[in-house]
Amino acid sequence: MPVIAKAAMLVLSLAYPGAVYLGRGAVPPLAFVAVALALIGLRLAGSSSPAARVWRAPLAGAAAVLAVLALLDPALAAKSYPVVVSLGFAAAFGVTLRHPPSLVERFARRSEPDLPPRGVAYCRAVTALWTGWLLLNGAVAAGLAVAGDDAAWALWTGLLSYLVTGALFAGEMLVRRALRQRGTA
Repeated sequence: MPVIAKAAMLVLSLAYPGAVYLGRGAVPPLAFVAVALALIGLRLAGSSSPAARVWRAPLAGAAAVLAVLALLDPALAAKSYPVVVSLGFAAAFGVTLRHPPSLVERFARRSEPDLPPRGVAYCRAVTALWTGWLLLNGAVAAGLAVAGDDAAWALWTGLLSYLVTGALFAGEMLVRRALRQRGTA
């Protein structure tokens, strides 16, 4: 997928909760569902490489859940994109805990093919951490969507969850760097 397409998809994904919140009275919920399904479709199109195949089934599952939910409750479906994507990504990470190598190990081996056993263990722990975070994020987003507090849902899915994700990513990089300096990862 070209860099510009990836950037556009990222911007649209980040803007989605705010757009749903601001447009909830003027735009039919199914229009947002169509945008969400298009974003998932773009992610699927971008996962055509062998290395990205781990994302295909979870993304297809996310699209299916979103489509079924759109038939049952379009307004709830419009707020479910962050939920299904988070849970789909959690599934992708979690499956690799049962069927190694872990997803983080797969990423790590791209730059360090001869990963030592302690590095493999660290990657597994980080994969478990990301799985847990993504499950929690999906649960919070789902709870807020079902509760009907649109402002809290938009704040969580459009800002707070991204701040936590960024903090986890940055924190993991700092921990990894410190462990490497000590020779323990």
